[in-house]
Amino acid sequence: MWDLLFTEARLATMTEGGSPYGAVEQAALALAGGRIAWLGPQAALPGPAKSLAREQHSLEGRWVTPGLIDCHTHLVHGGDRAAEFELRLQGASYAEIARAGGGILSTVRATRAASEAELYASAKPRLEALMAEGVTTVEIKSGYGLALEPELKQLRVARRLGETLPVTVRTTFLAAHALPPEYEGRAEDYVAAVEAMIPQAAASGLVDAVDAFCETIAFSPAQTARVFRAAQAAGLPVKLHADQLSDLGGAALAAQFGALSADHLEFTGPEGVAALAKVGTVAVILPGAFYFLRETKLPPIETFRAAGVAMALASDCNPGSAPVSSLLLMLNMACTLFRMTPEEALAGVTRTAAKALALEASHGTLDVGKVADLAVWNIARPAELAYRIGFNPLALRVKAGVASAMPPAPPSSSA
Repeated sequence: MWDLLFTEARLATMTEGGSPYGAVEQAALALAGGRIAWLGPQAALPGPAKSLAREQHSLEGRWVTPGLIDCHTHLVHGGDRAAEFELRLQGASYAEIARAGGGILSTVRATRAASEAELYASAKPRLEALMAEGVTTVEIKSGYGLALEPELKQLRVARRLGETLPVTVRTTFLAAHALPPEYEGRAEDYVAAVEAMIPQAAASGLVDAVDAFCETIAFSPAQTARVFRAAQAAGLPVKLHADQLSDLGGAALAAQFGALSADHLEFTGPEGVAALAKVGTVAVILPGAFYFLRETKLPPIETFRAAGVAMALASDCNPGSAPVSSLLLMLNMACTLFRMTPEEALAGVTRTAAKALALEASHGTLDVGKVADLAVWNIARPAELAYRIGFNPLALRVKAGVASAMPPAPPSSSA
């Protein structure tokens, strides 16, 4: 027998090539052993519901999507940058704030000083806020330690979050995020230090991928390539913060190394788009940072679409440029600011986000055999997830076949 059978459901399977959203109306969905065991029209069930599963539950016409996936976050960090936010609005420039000891290095100082317990305690509510909106998988980067041990400290906390909360955590080593103060004026020496860190980080078992920030204010394409070669030598896939502030050819560089994803991409040109399309690297769109930094250069969404580049969406949750803990808000921003369609946006936090984390074989769509990560919604149509602002219609979250409290029946039409 199946463990759990949902009936009277509407499924947004997010599979490609069929109806919009991969929709199946008047459907049923069965779970067994933490996986999806059966799904389809309820009329096609191979027998009476009570004879098929140990537990049955009617969803009363609610929509079911894959559990949401946030494929780019910096959730684990010390401190915050609210004071700097206030200073910027009072007219201080980023350079002035940095000279006064602010900017990313203020987060580095706070992260280095914090204990693992303190980092866990501060990251947990941020992650729980994402989970409360249906997120079942999240990527968490390091990048605020900028030395081996504090980088690994961040990643140990990330792993602990995945062990203590019902969420899948993928970790990314981002030591090539910024130049630490002890290496001021010695970028080449720090890149060499990162190259030496990578095999040690890989040996720790704490790292699923390696990232870098390729930008005029961070690391050059040549320096980034050195980091990527070290990652590949250690058997780790790569991803890249690329073309956020200028077109340094970051997207093309990511494609050259077969990166899982290239992220930000506001300044990516036609050559970068073509390179991503050729190798299948995912473009991760981050509207929260675009909004918070008041950027004006739009990512080339229509060019990505025309070239067939898969587009994911993520929160980029971080203290400096995207203090965001709502993935549903990112759906709205992607549609409103960038003119993505609601279906593209939802695919961007399910099917395509799974691909950006190399999890597409097990996550991201409702398919038999995939992990039973589900979100059940009190909505009339899937587009509502991108349409509403500041409203959370989540009715039920299912992680690996284990459901939170079942939702009450919706009010009758006479109520």
